[in-house]
Amino acid sequence: MALALYAAVASAAQTLPPDRSQLERKLTSTRTLIETSSGARQIEASGDAAAVADRARARELHARAGDALRSEELESASKLLDEASRAMFAAVRKAAAEQVSGRKERADFEARMLSTRALLEAQRRVAAEKNSGQSARDVSSRVEKLLAEAGEQARSGMMGAARRTLDQAYMAVKISAIGLRDGDTVVRSLNFTSKAEEYEYEIDRNETHRMLVDMLLKEKRGTASVGAMVDQALAAAATLRSQAEAEAARRDHDTAVKTLEQSTRELVKAIRGAGVYIPG
Repeated sequence: MALALYAAVASAAQTLPPDRSQLERKLTSTRTLIETSSGARQIEASGDAAAVADRARARELHARAGDALRSEELESASKLLDEASRAMFAAVRKAAAEQVSGRKERADFEARMLSTRALLEAQRRVAAEKNSGQSARDVSSRVEKLLAEAGEQARSGMMGAARRTLDQAYMAVKISAIGLRDGDTVVRSLNFTSKAEEYEYEIDRNETHRMLVDMLLKEKRGTASVGAMVDQALAAAATLRSQAEAEAARRDHDTAVKTLEQSTRELVKAIRGAGVYIPG
C-alpha cells in the first residue's frame, strides 16, 4: 500500500509542469556556464576544435531554450536547457583533456631539446679532441639551425612540426657523436654475447639510418639527380637488408652482420651524396 502510494506521488511529481521562475533562473545560470565560467575560459585557452564545437552547440541549445521559454513552451525549454548543460560539460571535459595532453607534449619537447643540446655539446667536445675538421662543424651548424627552427615552431604553437624538426636534429647529432667517438667500427667497441645479439644491434642501426634518409633528404630528393641517386642507394640497401634477414633466418648471423653493415653503408652513401655529412 505504501509502495503504491509512493509510486502515485512520484508519478504525479513527474507530470508536474516545470516552474517558469525556476526555468528563468536556470536560463541565466546556464548562460553564465557557457559564457563566463572558468570552464568557458578553459575551452577558449585550449583551442581544442571538438571542445569549441560542443560549446557552440551549447549556445545554440541555450538560445532555443530562451525562445521556447518566451513562447511558454516550458517542457521544451527545460529539456533544451538540460541538453545545453550536457553539451557544455562535454566541452569542458574535452578542453581539460587537451590541456593535459598539451602540457605533456610541451614537457616532452623541452626534455628532448635539453637532451639534444647536451648531445651537441658532447659532439663538439669529441670533435675538438679528434681534430675532425669541417665535416663535424657542418653537422653542428645544421643541428643549431634545426634547434632554432624547432624553437620558433614551438613558440608559434606548432608543436607537431616542432617535435619533428627537433627529432631530425637529435638523430643527426646522435649519429655524428657516435661516429666521432667510435669511428666506422662502432660495433667492434661494444661487447656482444653472441653474433645474434650483434645482428639485432645492426638491424637497429640500419633502421636508424633509413629513418635519417627520410628526415634529412626529404627536400633534397626533389632534385632529379639527387632523387635518382638516393633511390638507387635505397634499392641497394633494401636488397642487402633482405639478404641479411635471409642469412639470419638460416642462423648465419656472422654473415648477416656483415651484409647489414654493407646495407647501412649504402644509406650513409645516399645521405652524404645528397650533401649532408654524417660519419659512418
